[in-house]
Amino acid sequence: MRLTLFAGLMALSACTAVPRMDVPERRDAALPATLPPMAQFALRSAPAPERSNAAIARDILDLSFQMESGREITRLSRFEGPITVAVVPGAPASLGANLDRLLARLRREARIDISRVSRDSGPASIVIETLPRSRMQRVVPQAACFVVPRVSSWNDFRRMRNGRDLDWTTLETRQQIAVFIPSDVPPQEIRDCLHEEVSQAIGPLNDLYRLSDSVFNDDNFNAVLTGFDMLVLRAYNDPALRSGMTRAEAAAALPGILARLNPRGNGGGLGPSGASPRAWIDAIETALGRGSTNDPRRIAAARQAVAIARSQGWQDNRLAFSYFALGRLSLTRDPDLSLASFLAAGQIYRQIAPGGIHMAHVKMQLAAFALSSGQAERALELTGAALPAATQAENASLLATLLMIRAEALDLTGRPSEARAVRLDSLGWGRYGFGRTDAVEARLNEIAGLVPRT
Repeated sequence: MRLTLFAGLMALSACTAVPRMDVPERRDAALPATLPPMAQFALRSAPAPERSNAAIARDILDLSFQMESGREITRLSRFEGPITVAVVPGAPASLGANLDRLLARLRREARIDISRVSRDSGPASIVIETLPRSRMQRVVPQAACFVVPRVSSWNDFRRMRNGRDLDWTTLETRQQIAVFIPSDVPPQEIRDCLHEEVSQAIGPLNDLYRLSDSVFNDDNFNAVLTGFDMLVLRAYNDPALRSGMTRAEAAAALPGILARLNPRGNGGGLGPSGASPRAWIDAIETALGRGSTNDPRRIAAARQAVAIARSQGWQDNRLAFSYFALGRLSLTRDPDLSLASFLAAGQIYRQIAPGGIHMAHVKMQLAAFALSSGQAERALELTGAALPAATQAENASLLATLLMIRAEALDLTGRPSEARAVRLDSLGWGRYGFGRTDAVEARLNEIAGLVPRT
C-alpha cells in the first residue's frame, strides 16, 4: 500500500516541497501563453544492485514473510503461470502509457510473463481500477493507492472488506488481485502507484525502511522500480520457488537462485540489517502524518525518530531519513535546525549512495536555502549536481523544482535568456509531476517568492 505520509510533509514522489522563507516583496512568475507539451522519460533499464547476494536474500525473506503491519506471513504466495493485467474503463489517459512501459520493463528486466488484456476478454489476474481520491480515502484514509487480494472491483472490495478473504496471510496461490489508484492526481503519482502496487501484486508485500535502493520502502524516495526491485521480482517468480513455501524452504532455495541470476553479487557482507523498532516507525509515521508542518506533535515525533535512530547506532537510510524529516518540519520554526538536519542527512546519504536520488532531494532543499539568501552561484552548483539523479530516478516533480530554482538563480546572475530557456524546460516536467496548470504555476510562484529583492 502506498501511503499518503508525504501529503502533508513534502510529497517527495508527487511534488517535492521547497522552503517557504519569510522574504519580503515576493514576486509572481508568469506562465507563457502556451505551455510546452508534457515531458516524458525515455524507457531504459535500471542499473544492477550493488549489494551482495547474501544481503539481497535476507531482504527478500524479510519482504516476503512479513506484512507492513508486522504480522507474520507463514507461506509464500504468488501467481503461478502467465499474469494478465486489465484496466477498468474510465482511467486517466496517462495511466495506459505508464502501465505499458512498466509491463515492458517487467518482461525485459524481471523476465516475468505479464501482459495487458482488455477488460472484456475474460477474468484478468490483476485488475486496475481508478476512482476519486476522496472516495478511496473515505474507506482507507491513509492510502494513496493500494492492492487487495481475491477481488476484481471496488464494489467487491467494499462488500468484502471486513472479511477474512482479503487477508493476505491466508493466501497460498494468488489468482485474483485488484489495484486501486486515484483518478484525480498528477500523472507522476499515477505512475508511482502503478510501480508500487503492481510490484506488490506480483511480488513481496512488505516495505523496509532500511532499503535505500527500492520502492519497497515507505520513505518514497524511489518511485519507479530499481535494479534491486527487478532482481527481487525476478527471484520471487523464479521456478525454483513456488507458492506455499515456508520461510525456511525459501531461504534454502534463494542462494542458488541469486547466484544464477546475479553472479556479480556473490561474496560481500550483509550491510544494514535488523528490524526497525515499532517506536521508531510510529514516530516517523506521526512526523509524516496529516496536518500542518508547524504542528508541534509532528516536530516532536521527528526529534524522537532521530533520537531512536541514534540510540540504535544506525548509520543507514533510517537515520538519514529521520534527519531529513526533521529538517523539513523545522523549516519555518527553526531554520538553523532545519539546515543542520538537512546537512546531517546529506552526510549519511553521501555515504550510502553518492550522487543518488536521496542526495538530489537534500541538494534541492539546500539550493532553496541558497536562493533565498541570494547565493545564486551556490544554487546553480547544487541544482546542477542534483539534475542527473532526478532524471535517472524519473522524478519529474523534483526535476521541475530544480530547474525552477536554477532559472531564478540564472536571473540573479544576469543571464535572463538562459533563465527563460530553463524555466520553459521546467514547465514540461511540471505538467507531468504536478498535473494541473494551476499547480505548476503555484510551484513556479513559490520558488520565485524565495528570491530576495535586495
